[in-house]
Amino acid sequence: MCQKNSQRFFAALLFAGSVAVVFADASHAASPYRQSYGSWSYNQSTSYYYTSYYYKPVVTYPTYKHHYCIHYPTRPRYVYYYNPVRKVYWGRYDVKQKGYSLLAEKDRKEKLDDIPEKAFPKPGKMPMIPESEDNVRIKPIDIKNLPKAKIPEALPS
Repeated sequence: MCQKNSQRFFAALLFAGSVAVVFADASHAASPYRQSYGSWSYNQSTSYYYTSYYYKPVVTYPTYKHHYCIHYPTRPRYVYYYNPVRKVYWGRYDVKQKGYSLLAEKDRKEKLDDIPEKAFPKPGKMPMIPESEDNVRIKPIDIKNLPKAKIPEALPS
């Protein structure tokens, strides 16, 4: 009886493993689990909102990497992408035009104020997932989830 139960257990385990392999093989490069955004938080000392953009360079990558998305109440039109490893801003999403401006390598800086406005190109398609080689684009941030901040009307957008 005990041997029969262990055979059933191993058969079930083998079946579950094969289903997992089939599921993994069926995963698509643009899987919703390959990239996502976290919840927004507020950094009181610097007066901005931030969230994490989580991604896997390839579908089979074992863990998620992340960059930050930063939304300044004084610059409500944009969500800036920041690489915490290289410590540079590398582009921004224009919530009005619904497009991304990817900075040239030479224009990527640690401080946003060190990047001239003219360095940001005209907004276009989202860039590829960082460090990826399979031409899958970053999914745009959901602008409906942007933090609602009280912004003085006199500030430029």
